[in-house]
Formats: sequence, structure tokens, C-alpha cells
Amino acid sequence: MKSISRDVIRRGLTVLVLSVAAATAMAQEFKIGFVNTDRIFRDSAAAKAAQAKLEQEFSRRERELENLRNQLRAASEKFEREAPTLSESQRTQRQRQLVDMDRDFQRRSREFQEDLNLRKNEELQQVLERANRVIRQIAEAEKYDLIIQEAVYINPKHDITDRVINGLNNGR
Repeated sequence: MKSISRDVIRRGLTVLVLSVAAATAMAQEFKIGFVNTDRIFRDSAAAKAAQAKLEQEFSRRERELENLRNQLRAASEKFEREAPTLSESQRTQRQRQLVDMDRDFQRRSREFQEDLNLRKNEELQQVLERANRVIRQIAEAEKYDLIIQEAVYINPKHDITDRVINGLNNGR
């Protein structure tokens, strides 16, 4: 009876050791990469070009908003200075004008921000699509099993972000 239990224990230990060895061998063959999308959006030439395009596209509207803000501020300061000398009806009329100017400014500002965010998302989506094509090319060429784009922690040896940025910048 003792010999049977020892034999079972030995076989169990052998299976356990072989399982650990097989898992270790599989882990060494499994190739993982990591890409930091924030860095791609910040450092790649494609992202910088998209940002420049957006700045050019929205700079006129941004200047108009700034001018409108300055006009509103100036009108408000002028009203504050002149309010004591104005009649009640003049004061009420000027207050309404200021409220209308502020409402117009707030509406334009909101529309500007919505349009800018929409265009920014469109441009970043195009950069991301190009980056994903480069990532797939790198994965296929270098035989990666898995490439992730978000992680809590990643060992720097798995980070391929620089290669993806270079691929984007070189027009891959």
C-alpha cells in the first residue's frame, strides 16, 4: 500500500514538473507588445499635422470669439462706470444688451467647442487607423501574438511605441 501511494505521488510530481516546464516553454514563445496611444497622439508627425490642420481651420473662429469676449468685457466695464449716471430705463436697456451679448457669446463658444471636438475626434480617428495599420504590419513582420494599447503596468521591454511612431512618420 505504501509503495502504491509513493508511486502515485511520484507520478503526480512528475506531471506537475512537466506541466510547469511546458507552461514555461509556451510563455517564452508567446510574444507580447505594447503601444502607448497617448504618445502616438502626442509625438507622431501625423498627430502633429492633424493638430496644425485643426489650428488653421479653427483659428479664425477662435479670434472672433476672443474679439467678442473683449467687446463684452469692455461693454460691461463701460456699463459699470456709467450706471450711476443712467436713468432707470437706460440702465435696464443696457443690462438687456449685455445679457444678449453674453448669451450670444456663450452660444458661439459652445458651438465652437462642439465643432472643434468633433473635428478633433475625426482627425485623431484617422491617426489611430493609420497607427493600427502600422501595428498590424509590425505584429505580422515580427511575429507578435498580442499587442495591447492600454495597461496598468507594462515592462518597457515590451513597448513598441517608438517603432510605431517611426512607422507612421516614415509613411508606412
